[in-house]
Amino acid sequence: MFRPLLIAALVASPLPAFAQTQAAAADQQAETGQPPKRVRSVTLTGDQKCPQSTADEVVVCGRDDEPFRIPKGLRDDRPIAAQNQSWVNRAAVADRIGRTAAGLPDTCSPVGSGGQTGCSLTWNREFAAQRRADAAAERAVPGGEE
Repeated sequence: MFRPLLIAALVASPLPAFAQTQAAAADQQAETGQPPKRVRSVTLTGDQKCPQSTADEVVVCGRDDEPFRIPKGLRDDRPIAAQNQSWVNRAAVADRIGRTAAGLPDTCSPVGSGGQTGCSLTWNREFAAQRRADAAAERAVPGGEE
């Protein structure tokens, strides 16, 4: 009988003291001018609330509802111009075009001895891309077909 009362008293007693200690620690940190020991970045979704900062850590919260900083009206969805692309993308395009023009294997080119082997690969890729697009379109429309 005595043990549950003792446990309840021990659990309940530090809560008000902890809140006072936390405020005192924040004041002490502000007085010393020392940076916090830890900075934690938290991404919130929905109606989550930002956790409280303590004297030892600063909590920086951000919402994931709008992950882009550029407003939707100002975003550009057009393809990136060639002069603005990275050299990796430029080299990949040049390699793909060069392989097709030379009729190398797996290119589906009418020129060269190995060009015909890539046609089935190309058709399979196109088929898979079409199926993914169809599945995405079905998920976008509630209830399947209109």
